[in-house]
Amino acid sequence: MLVTYLETSRDLCETDSILFGTALAVCRIIGAKLPMAGRATQQSSAIPAWRKRIEDRIAMARALIGRLTSFRSGNNRPRVVRNVRMAFAGTNISLSQPDITQKLTERIDDLKQKIAAWRKRIRRFSERSRPFNQNRLFQSDQKRLYKSLERLEILSQNTSVK
Repeated sequence: MLVTYLETSRDLCETDSILFGTALAVCRIIGAKLPMAGRATQQSSAIPAWRKRIEDRIAMARALIGRLTSFRSGNNRPRVVRNVRMAFAGTNISLSQPDITQKLTERIDDLKQKIAAWRKRIRRFSERSRPFNQNRLFQSDQKRLYKSLERLEILSQNTSVK
């Protein structure tokens, strides 16, 4: 069956696609694990992995804050209660304690402080990397640097006018 498809292929790109599809099908049939779902030539994201991890932590903390706030305001649904129990896992805090509202407020404040610290870490990196990248761009391609600076200036003028 493969010979039929290869004979009808018109160019190298089409032949590559046929061979890739065949290799993918064979791997699925024999149950081989693939390192990634796409092609091996796929480009990685420009966002560093550590930043993605921090942003995931921030998203999870915000979701937990929402559930804790919901519980504090009287939502006793099983999913919310389960998340509140997980938030206090490893501590001697029970949901039936009389000062649970204060404990919830403290936990929410802790999470907000952690989010602020994580955001500050990302901001520090961004502020440090911007001049570093501009210096590197100045050495390699000054024209592109000045165009990017002009774009930034135009954007800042547009946002200050509004």
